[in-house]
Amino acid sequence: MSNGGGAELPAGARERQVTTAEGVRLSLVELGSPERPTIVLVHGYPDSKELWWPVARRLAGRFHVVAYDVRGHGRSTAPRPLHGGFTLEKLTADFLAVADAVSPDAPVHLVGHDWGSVQGWEFATARRTRGRVASFTSVSGPSLDHLGHWIRQRRARPTPRHVGQLLRQQAKSWYVHFLLTRLAEPAWRGPLGTRWPTMVRRAEGLTDADFPSASLRQDAVHGIWLYRDNGHRVRRPRTDAYAHVPVQLVVPTRDPYLSPALYDGLELWVPRLTRRTLPVRHWVPRTRPDQLAPWIAAFVAEHEGSTAGPGHEARARGPYADRFGGQLVLVTGAASGIGRAVALSFAEAGARVIAVDRDAEGAARTAETARLVGAQEAWPEEVDVADEHAMEKLATRVAAEHGIVDVLVNNAGVGVAGPLLDTTTEDWRRLLDVNLWGVIHGCRLFGRQMAERGQGGHIVNTASAAAFLPSTALPAYSTSKAAVLMLTESLRAELAGRGIGVTAICPGVVNTNITATSRFVGVGEEEQRRRREKAARLYARRDYAPEKVADAVLKAVVRNRAVVPVTPEARVVRALSRLSPRLLRAAARLNLPG
Repeated sequence: MSNGGGAELPAGARERQVTTAEGVRLSLVELGSPERPTIVLVHGYPDSKELWWPVARRLAGRFHVVAYDVRGHGRSTAPRPLHGGFTLEKLTADFLAVADAVSPDAPVHLVGHDWGSVQGWEFATARRTRGRVASFTSVSGPSLDHLGHWIRQRRARPTPRHVGQLLRQQAKSWYVHFLLTRLAEPAWRGPLGTRWPTMVRRAEGLTDADFPSASLRQDAVHGIWLYRDNGHRVRRPRTDAYAHVPVQLVVPTRDPYLSPALYDGLELWVPRLTRRTLPVRHWVPRTRPDQLAPWIAAFVAEHEGSTAGPGHEARARGPYADRFGGQLVLVTGAASGIGRAVALSFAEAGARVIAVDRDAEGAARTAETARLVGAQEAWPEEVDVADEHAMEKLATRVAAEHGIVDVLVNNAGVGVAGPLLDTTTEDWRRLLDVNLWGVIHGCRLFGRQMAERGQGGHIVNTASAAAFLPSTALPAYSTSKAAVLMLTESLRAELAGRGIGVTAICPGVVNTNITATSRFVGVGEEEQRRRREKAARLYARRDYAPEKVADAVLKAVVRNRAVVPVTPEARVVRALSRLSPRLLRAAARLNLPG
């Protein structure tokens, strides 16, 4: 079913019009049961309600979802004259007309993107909307009043930091000056309107044929008056622009139009503020619907109590919930040790977690615990990372069922200890199959999916302090981890231009069960058992918790660090490998334990 704008309506959608007191006809679409809490989605510039289809489809099973064309956009009519017809006051009247039509007896939950968010801030702070808005999720759009105060404060105190923030935002706002000129209308009706869909899809990494919609030229020309009619708000901001509803702020950190610094000090205006960040560009409803929809659902459910129906998510409370909430994270070797700790740390941050291990029961236990500690979703996968075909099937299945992985942690590993001359070909093959080829398979398969999506991501490979340290005790293991380190450094350079970070995590002696599965070459079974027990006691006495490594992993992703030695001994060995490698070579001859 088409809505006349060239885009298919979501299945089960109901379309109708609402006429305002001013005589403007607003086109809106509803999905889901009207008995559920109502979510109203407001699009930005130069978009129409079709922007929201991926998010609306994901919310419709639990909520009454409404998306409408802002006046002058899509199938809504434009005011006459255009000049003066797009003030925030008139846009507020439009919103109230929609809210009264779709939810006359209960306040609605508001979600806005770009100029839809700019409007949403008005609806969330204006006196006339009190009691009609239950919550507000803002995506990629500031309050014009808050922006005006932000600029005033930085001009009043022109510190180097404040001046830098002003200059950076001024550079990002170049398009506003263009839209205020007389060249804007003919450009949109001509070459810009023709090229814009390709420009947006290429910049955002989109393949959506229905976005932007067929009404783009009209939307862009009419929407220019959003800027022209409301610029005075930035110059003369309201002093009473305090939010009277809880606000969820979603900030794309790579937005080419808005600096994340614009939201500094927002707590002064929003007493109940939840912040979230995404390492993506501007059009979040299209590039990250799998993350945005759960965030909206959880926020609405939190402020609706039990009326949001089944599936109410407990909000993640981990220290990185604003960064990883809703992201898809895959961890190999997740049944125990560092892998399990990493999976659970991402779960505490509200991520969707895939726990991969050849130990099916252990992976299932990790996934179950992940759901209990805050993961939006968690799934176990039984896979041997050394099996190329199994990994290929995993990558295909994950993409089809859950989407493209945002963070990949190649953690699975095995240990081999003992002299090089006693290490058999079979020992080498099994060690390299897991420690090196397992990492290669993950990087190649999931890294390619990240690159083709074009929206960034992060890969973490678990190396070791042994990667820096020549050793007669761990020659094979050290070799495998040194290879992982170089692989990581090379891949980091290759993917840097695609917005994909790559990190090598290098723990030292960490209290995990790797000693129980390590192979000591050149000795009998009884001696093998004795050495494993001795190594286990050593690791237990060191008692460095895998949770500390997990915290280092999350920090490394947030800060996009290249190489992270974790334990104190790992940092010392890393420093010596760079400052005094001859000392490490001499120490290796002493046959010190690894």
